[in-house]
Amino acid sequence: MKITVIGAGAMGGALVEGLMKMEGQRPGDITVADPVAATRERFAQMGAKTTGDNAEAVEGAEMVAVVVKPWLAEKVLTEIKPALDYERQTLILIAAGVKAEQVNGWMEKKDAVMQLPRLFLVIPNIAIAMKQSMTFIVPCNTTTEETNAVAALFNQLGTALVVDEQHLPAGTTLASCGIAYAMRYIRAAAEGGVELGFRANDAKDIVMQTVLGAVELLKATGEHPEQAIDRVTTPGGVTIRGLNEMEHAGFTSAVIRGLKAGLKSGN
Repeated sequence: MKITVIGAGAMGGALVEGLMKMEGQRPGDITVADPVAATRERFAQMGAKTTGDNAEAVEGAEMVAVVVKPWLAEKVLTEIKPALDYERQTLILIAAGVKAEQVNGWMEKKDAVMQLPRLFLVIPNIAIAMKQSMTFIVPCNTTTEETNAVAALFNQLGTALVVDEQHLPAGTTLASCGIAYAMRYIRAAAEGGVELGFRANDAKDIVMQTVLGAVELLKATGEHPEQAIDRVTTPGGVTIRGLNEMEHAGFTSAVIRGLKAGLKSGN
């Protein structure tokens, strides 16, 4: 598939990296548009086509992913609007907080056969670089077949969930912001490991493998986390003591409050 990614910062760059790892995707069929020469050079060395001209990048693409900060979305979208072929090309917008109604207003072509673009609002996280993203997809002006095709693409880059636009802010804080929250736990536990006597790198590796093991176990068994916890905690044991101490310090409450704070700031 010929794919253009406009904006190759942290998220856009991660998307490009993931696409390049995708089975059957040729790096030469990926075009990266970015104003920073060093960024373009990086992806050119990986085999992608690169340009500093956003409108030029759109030409020949089947899918155009615009990955920019929310305040840049209108500027970039209106810049590429004349070059977009709504009948042939699919538009992916990765910009937290930008609404479909806004995009439709910016992109309407009153004199065209298709007046609005085939649009998907998409929120992945940076693990998409490793094909391990949790990605939320909101279809707009699309058919079921087109939605299934986009979901299939992002399922090759992790796990994709098609949701309505109302749930996109919650998905953003739970998974896109949430990956940072998970990393903060890993950092905290690794620091605790150093205090317990391990070298810093060893502590980090121990915690990462433990988290990975927990995820794989829950995926394999389908258990609720509390069921798995019950299998680890024994009466009067050290695990329940540690868990209770974390709860006394507000562990669960802090996580939920953090998620809700992220949701409020995104609305």
